[in-house]
Amino acid sequence: MKAEMDKIVSLSDGESTVELQKYLSSLTNDQLITALTNSALRGKKVGTMLKGILKGSPPGSSEGANRRLLVYEHLIPLCESGDLQAEVAADVIGLLMLETHTLSGSSLAKLAALFVDAIKVGKMGSGKSLELFPTILTALAACAALSYGKGELSGEEYKKQLINSLCSSRWDPQCVIHLTTMFRDVPLSAEELQFLVDKVLRMFVKMDLQEVPPLVYQLLLLSAKGCKKQILDGIVGYFRDQDERQEEEQKDGENLHLEVQTVPQDQLRHVEGTVILHIVFAIRLDHELGRELLKSFKTSYGDLCPFSVALLLSVARIQRYEEQVFDLLKGAVIKSYKDEQLQQGSKFLQDLLPVHCSVAKMILDTVKNSVFGWDHVTQGLVQLGFVLMDTFGPKPGPFGKSAEGPVTAARTPSQQACKLGGQTLLQGFKMHEPIRSEILEQVLNRLVTKTASPVSHYLDLFSDIVISAPMILLESSSKVTETFDHLTYLPLGTVQGFLKAVQPLLKVSMSLKDSLILVLRKAMFSSQLDGRMSAVTGFLLLLKNFKVLGSLASSQSSQAVSSSQVQVDVHSRYNSAANEAFCLEILSSLRRCLGQQADVRLMLYEGFYDVLRRNSQLASSIMQTLLSQVRRYYEPEQDLLPPVKLEPCITAHGDQVYLQEPLAHLVSCTVHCLTWLQNTHQAANLNVDDSDDEEEEEEDAGYKSELQTILESMTRRMIKCELEDFELDKSAEFSLGSSVGVKNNIYAVLVMGLYEILMEYNFLRANYNKTRFEELLELFHRHHKLSEILKEKCGKGRGPSHKTPRSLLSMGFVSTLITVLFRDNSQSREEALSVLRSSGEFLRYALSVAVQKIQQLEDTGHTDGPDGQHSDRTFRFLCDMTSVLMWRYTNIPRAVEEAGKKEKRCSLSQLCLDGLLRIFTTCQQRYPEKMAQLLSAMGVEDEAEQDDVAEMNYFYIRQFQRALFTQLSGGEEEFNSREAQVLVGILTVLSRQLKPSSKQFLQMITWTVKICKETSFEDSAFCKGLLSLLFSLQVLYKTPASLLLELCQDIHSQLGDIDQDVEVEKQCHFAIVNMKTATTAALLVLTQVDRVLDEVDWLIARKKGQAASEKSGSADASQTAGQQDPVEKAATLQLGTLLTALNELVQTALLPGTCTVTLLRELSRTYTTLTTLVKYYIQVCASQHGSLPNRFEKLVKLSGSHLTPQCYSFITYAQSGESNPGDDKKKKKRNEVNAAVSAKLLRETTAIPNLIFSIEQYEKYLITLSKKSKVNLMQYMKLSTSRDFRINPATLDAALQEQEETAETQESQNAEETQEPKRKKRKQ
Repeated sequence: MKAEMDKIVSLSDGESTVELQKYLSSLTNDQLITALTNSALRGKKVGTMLKGILKGSPPGSSEGANRRLLVYEHLIPLCESGDLQAEVAADVIGLLMLETHTLSGSSLAKLAALFVDAIKVGKMGSGKSLELFPTILTALAACAALSYGKGELSGEEYKKQLINSLCSSRWDPQCVIHLTTMFRDVPLSAEELQFLVDKVLRMFVKMDLQEVPPLVYQLLLLSAKGCKKQILDGIVGYFRDQDERQEEEQKDGENLHLEVQTVPQDQLRHVEGTVILHIVFAIRLDHELGRELLKSFKTSYGDLCPFSVALLLSVARIQRYEEQVFDLLKGAVIKSYKDEQLQQGSKFLQDLLPVHCSVAKMILDTVKNSVFGWDHVTQGLVQLGFVLMDTFGPKPGPFGKSAEGPVTAARTPSQQACKLGGQTLLQGFKMHEPIRSEILEQVLNRLVTKTASPVSHYLDLFSDIVISAPMILLESSSKVTETFDHLTYLPLGTVQGFLKAVQPLLKVSMSLKDSLILVLRKAMFSSQLDGRMSAVTGFLLLLKNFKVLGSLASSQSSQAVSSSQVQVDVHSRYNSAANEAFCLEILSSLRRCLGQQADVRLMLYEGFYDVLRRNSQLASSIMQTLLSQVRRYYEPEQDLLPPVKLEPCITAHGDQVYLQEPLAHLVSCTVHCLTWLQNTHQAANLNVDDSDDEEEEEEDAGYKSELQTILESMTRRMIKCELEDFELDKSAEFSLGSSVGVKNNIYAVLVMGLYEILMEYNFLRANYNKTRFEELLELFHRHHKLSEILKEKCGKGRGPSHKTPRSLLSMGFVSTLITVLFRDNSQSREEALSVLRSSGEFLRYALSVAVQKIQQLEDTGHTDGPDGQHSDRTFRFLCDMTSVLMWRYTNIPRAVEEAGKKEKRCSLSQLCLDGLLRIFTTCQQRYPEKMAQLLSAMGVEDEAEQDDVAEMNYFYIRQFQRALFTQLSGGEEEFNSREAQVLVGILTVLSRQLKPSSKQFLQMITWTVKICKETSFEDSAFCKGLLSLLFSLQVLYKTPASLLLELCQDIHSQLGDIDQDVEVEKQCHFAIVNMKTATTAALLVLTQVDRVLDEVDWLIARKKGQAASEKSGSADASQTAGQQDPVEKAATLQLGTLLTALNELVQTALLPGTCTVTLLRELSRTYTTLTTLVKYYIQVCASQHGSLPNRFEKLVKLSGSHLTPQCYSFITYAQSGESNPGDDKKKKKRNEVNAAVSAKLLRETTAIPNLIFSIEQYEKYLITLSKKSKVNLMQYMKLSTSRDFRINPATLDAALQEQEETAETQESQNAEETQEPKRKKRKQ
């Protein structure tokens, strides 16, 4: 064997090939093959030997050609078998490739067949020899003709047949990668490439997960030939399915408590991470690929999934795509939320389409998935979070003021998108070490730099970060310290939020606390008022949160920090003795503020009470401070009136007068602190008999008795005071335009505040003593007299109107007061309470203050006074008030109140109702999850109804329905419109709590329809409320289109036709629509029309997007004309009903003005929507050549016959501006009317041309569609004359005669002039 090898090698080295040929001819095939095999296996000299054999086999002779074929046929399987060393196999294949072109056509065909068969049976496992296949195919393609079956084919065709049979056969999963690699070198036509890519993508599912990344890599290299979109879609689609499957399995596993994972999660995530890296790398090299990726997601966000979000965020690291990717994701998020909102608000859309996929969930899933080492995605996530928060955060209001008070629930799509940004960052912060410092830095930077716009969303995020990971934050505490330095320059609201958020850290980190105190001390002396107020805020917060030993553990000291984090407080060096020294030091700093501006003092007074409750050991210092401050303004001489000095409370600067000391707030703070201390000491004394610290008791008793004496004396002397004692007179000036008026105003407000505080103090001290209550009533009368003067004076004044000052009564007291006034039945208190109950004014005052407090809570989320910031307590007061107001409204008959009707004021019932409406609205906005709790607190007598929330809600709805029904059944003159409107408001709020699928909701809607049909009161405000309620219920039940049609018919029959000669048939579906209310109803109907058009537009846009993606995905979406797509059908039907409704309105003699302009706008919008639908069908016809649905043709016909001609008549009517002219007055008023109409026309000019333009656009696209679909749609359209010069011959004659004849001809001329639209109407 060896001898033969050596012989061949030596001969091939020689000069003469003849000997070599002879020698080779002498060997049998078997000998030759054995020699080759042995040589290859040993790996020695195989190259030279192979060269020798090929050299001695000239391709020209048949013997040589056969020998070559034999060598090829033997060596290819040998290389594939894996027995050879890698280098040897590579050498062999390399040599064979060089000689391929010498093979004859038939040999090539045999070899190709050999390859195809080997692939079919799965023998190409190692893929070594596959490198040779492309060379063979290329050589084949160059052949002129090959025998195939019985005939022959050209080489190119033969190659095509081969590729086809190869791609159609079954592939072994092991050789997919090798085949894909091989096809990169094969020249393919576009169809073949598509077939191949499709085949490979289908193989993904059969492959082992670890094999996917290399296959993806090969596919991406293959994408250089084309099919980029198909490849990207395929990869993303595969991972979307894997993710879904993985999620399903996880759910099933959780339900069954089993591990059913066909694919381990971590493995899947790592593979996804690698694939993303491959794709991003490919995109860096081939920008066409990047463009395709973005294009596929631009059309519809429905294709997004957690994998594609991660992919996009990785691509965003490439600079040229960064902006595009974030714009795309931003758009997808906001569109997803908007679509969700639209769908939730409409039963019509919910029934038509499945609930949409939530982009928000995908983004949060991506954050979760990125834990598995996706560092290339996290950077993008941080950026995305901030992009969302920056773009959709709250905007500054007018004059740069931010809207006050955080609203709890995110309602609008923008708020939801901003919240999503925050969640993304918070989750990212928790999960990823490397990005923490960056997130923190960016949040703090924004807090410091964005002073002009609200930063509440960043404060919330920062606060969440602190609560979720305080210890992690301490690692980067230097950043927080840096922010402290900027505190004095920041707006007060930002400082308050920031310090509240940092609170938990201060308890754990001494250095942070020390640096904050340094900053606050500096701020105390800041030249800016805001800086000083920030310092006070900071110090008060510190006082609240650093407990001094022995402070009563009052329930109020609950904090938003979990106990585990505050355990650090027990460090020995961090004890409460140190706390005490620290707190006293702060208090001494705060005392300095008592000499500063009113705002700073006010802040201090409002904060002391909370500090006291949290830190009762500071009581004596705080009380001493307050006492010394009160003494400054208190008149100790018992016989002197008034008991307070008002002079020092004001200060002047130039010609301006300012408040210097908010005296009322000072006394208020003192009273609340004193009362709280007395209550807690009583409670403590009940528990403990013997007292240890007697000195402290004496000291306490000292300031307590002194303060009590002061307050008693004040009460006594304030009752005796007349207005003149305070330098106030009822004829004095109170306008805010002059300094005298301002001074009087400040005095009046201070005195009224003092009266209120003394009322509260005396009520609490009175313990239901009759004489005490009489004193209280005296105080009230003084207060009332002053407030009446203020109201009267400021009502007259031309200056800026004066709002009633906020009441200083605390929310808790108001709630107690109205409860005892209206619901306390105990005998022992009867006598004392009758004193207060006898005064109608006092009852009204109590209720109006309650309503004012609720209003403040609704607007800002908190109230003044103690506990105002404490949302749980505030909610408890709300519940108490609700039950009182409800009881008062339902249990006291209105007849009792009729006496008060003569006065021009709202009755007590009315105040109760106002309060209830405010409470329900507040609860829905601020405490949405506590609505059930609020209703159950209202106290239903029947306990059975309390269990079911919906039932309980409906129980109250029925009570308010009854009240409204009583109002309506009383007749027009008994009808109290204001009260009825509030009742409708309450029903609207409560009905939002009902589930649209429940039977209660159905009953509610039936009741509302019944009331609308039967009530015929001529009250447009009530009509507006009732119809709005009806629409808000209707859209959640079914589409309101048919309801709109009935209302339009009613409006038409009430207001009459634009052509006075036409008699409108009397229709009355809804009695609520009458002459007086028809215009209001028309405006409401048009708003609803707008809403329906929104929905139809949205549906068409969805269909367009689907059509576009189907077209690119080349899915065959052909539809038969017989069955129409449900979405198209629904859109067409909606538009059909709308056209019929608008046909009624457009013939109605609406009053010139808003109503007419709105109608013109809605008409042009309707035509725009019709045009969009026509464009959609143009697109469908172009891509699918389907015939148009019959329904659509009917719609076009309807628009041509029932809308366009009437629109033109209406335009003529609107331009002539004549609404039912009267005969006699007409001559006199002709000129005035013309002037008014021309002014109106200036406003209406845009509406009319816009309408005509949209009609013509519609007709233009109809012509295009007629050509595409071969259906003549224009046969239904009559061309307009409205655009031409309207020369009416009759009018012209009359004008010519006018010079000679008298003014009577003018009359006839006018009569003829108005006939023009009528004639046109008859023409149809």
